[in-house]
Amino acid sequence: MMTTERRRRYAALLTGLTLASLTWPAPAAAREPLWRDCAGRDLPADMRCATIEVPVDWAEAGGPRITLDLVRLPATEPARRIGSVLGVPGGPGASGVEDLKRAAAGLADLRRRFDLVAYDPRTSVWLDRLPPACLEPATTLSEPVSRTDYRALTEAMAAGFAACREADTTGLFATMDSLSVAKDMDAIRRALGEERLSFMANSYGGAPAVAYARLFPRRIRAMYLDGTANHVDGWLTQTLRTLPVMEETLTRFAAWCAATPACALHGQDVKAVWRELTEGADRTPIRVTSPHFGEGELTGWHLRSFGFTADPGPGNARWSAFADAIAKAVRGDGSGFADAALGNARAWATPGALAMTCGDGRGYTGYAQLEEFRRQARQASPNFGGAAFDALGCTGWPLRVANPPRPLPTRELPPLLGAGSMWGDYVWTESLIRKVPGSVTVGYDGPGHALYLWGKKCPIRYATTYLTDLRLPPPGTVCPAE
Repeated sequence: MMTTERRRRYAALLTGLTLASLTWPAPAAAREPLWRDCAGRDLPADMRCATIEVPVDWAEAGGPRITLDLVRLPATEPARRIGSVLGVPGGPGASGVEDLKRAAAGLADLRRRFDLVAYDPRTSVWLDRLPPACLEPATTLSEPVSRTDYRALTEAMAAGFAACREADTTGLFATMDSLSVAKDMDAIRRALGEERLSFMANSYGGAPAVAYARLFPRRIRAMYLDGTANHVDGWLTQTLRTLPVMEETLTRFAAWCAATPACALHGQDVKAVWRELTEGADRTPIRVTSPHFGEGELTGWHLRSFGFTADPGPGNARWSAFADAIAKAVRGDGSGFADAALGNARAWATPGALAMTCGDGRGYTGYAQLEEFRRQARQASPNFGGAAFDALGCTGWPLRVANPPRPLPTRELPPLLGAGSMWGDYVWTESLIRKVPGSVTVGYDGPGHALYLWGKKCPIRYATTYLTDLRLPPPGTVCPAE
């Protein structure tokens, strides 16, 4: 298991750890899991635990294997049981076990007719055995403004990936793409004895869910996607769709500030202040010191990429802090942005985290693509446009892209249900869901992400009806904020 120090250093990159272990037995067919009490684990009393073995590399099924943790909450009306619903966690690296523990109370109606099953994916196994070399940021990300800058970034990231790959003893460095995860998911389906399976996926879990839909479309009974990535169109297109939504949210923030005397920017042109701050920081970076990440510089790109949140927080606390941070930064004090900006700039250059995403085609193909994307991003969003930080992190990825974005076999898929916040990730999910004929995406008129994990009753109600009765709400359905 990770030491306390390694957990702390990786806190910005993961949301949960697993108890899964690395083993090397001979290959075996999928068997029904041996369900047992979850002794010694802080899980609901009626939750049952099991494990399943899958190959490290599905291209070498007879090679090394890993053990994935499974949990199940049995249907509460077994005589009317329909089957199982498998949760697909995000992250990547999040724990499906922790997701189900968190969401269980809100899914009580769904559980009447289904066993709720969750798992800790192979990315969790990787996080639990991450070599120290994989925890060291290869650089601190900044926006390349020339081919020379881009070449330097590529070389730095390539060196970081090489060191991480050399230190890896699990074999997982090269096999954490979402195609591999999808094949693990089908091994779970077979072990459960389900001819067709129902799914609930959230956030980055949309990437393996889409991979599963490509590989096994006829094994899907129903699929609910909540705030998920659109891996069909690709990451850069998805980011371009998000930028206008961020502009709308900045307008909401400005209106809140105008109506709130306690806002540090009350009475000012908030957008003009923000634009002047970020453009000035691009010309002359703001020197800062973070208690967690040391000294550094904040450019306008750092502020645009990591400074703003769409969620105002309880009592608008996050927006109040954002306004305070801007007001101080205008005076040359960037401390309000230091931790978030420097922390993310290092986290998104950490090889161990990026190894879980780069195999899904998340990076730029070269500087020409970066320049074109930046042009489109600035046109779409004057206040937030620039190079996408996640794509910068995958610069220098040493392996072929195992799971590039590509179309779905839409004619073989059942209608899907999506949900997402209209303040953020709705555009991701809706752009994916509409590709499958007869599918519907429910909007949530408020901030949030992975709505069913937060117990949002209206989206959960629609998801329950869909998964149980295969009945979709009308197109254009919107849930009010809760």
